Amino acid sequence: MSIPESAVDTLIPAWEDGRLQPVDKLAVHQRGLRHRAVSVFVLRGHELLIQQRAAQKYHTPGLWANTCCTHPHWDEAPADCARRRLKEELGITGLDLQPRGQIEYRADVGGGMIEHEVVDLFLARPDHAPRIAPDPAEVAQVAWVDLTTLQDRIAAEPDQFTPWLRIYMAQHLPLILG
Repeated sequence: MSIPESAVDTLIPAWEDGRLQPVDKLAVHQRGLRHRAVSVFVLRGHELLIQQRAAQKYHTPGLWANTCCTHPHWDEAPADCARRRLKEELGITGLDLQPRGQIEYRADVGGGMIEHEVVDLFLARPDHAPRIAPDPAEVAQVAWVDLTTLQDRIAAEPDQFTPWLRIYMAQHLPLILG
């Protein structure tokens, strides 16, 4: 199926009536449709690069999330999507992204929206901290956080973190880290 260039950023692959098709991103979340997603984790030693979502994001604004998460364009390979969004959101390029498997979760993200995602997970372990240049329309700030400290912060203040980061840390960390 060919998608007009003007709709590439608004249509994402979602299952509707039992088949994968392009659906408007906002409608996907309002209706809680199962859809494709990608999540990236950049780990330097025991520190994970996390981002605080920009205040103008349409859901979960201002909350802390993993390094990068997004929805692939129609017919976009998950690894290509992960590289594209790392560059768009954080200005990061050149990382060796290792596929870490696929998970599915469903979570209320507030404002009457549901994330029901089938997520391809990627991990990068660079030798040194990558150059980071966040897009302020996407990212308010970034931080390198020790994994144990992050788990403690999530336990103490869960409402400061996206539902998916809480799910990843509680249920899927061994898969992600390998």
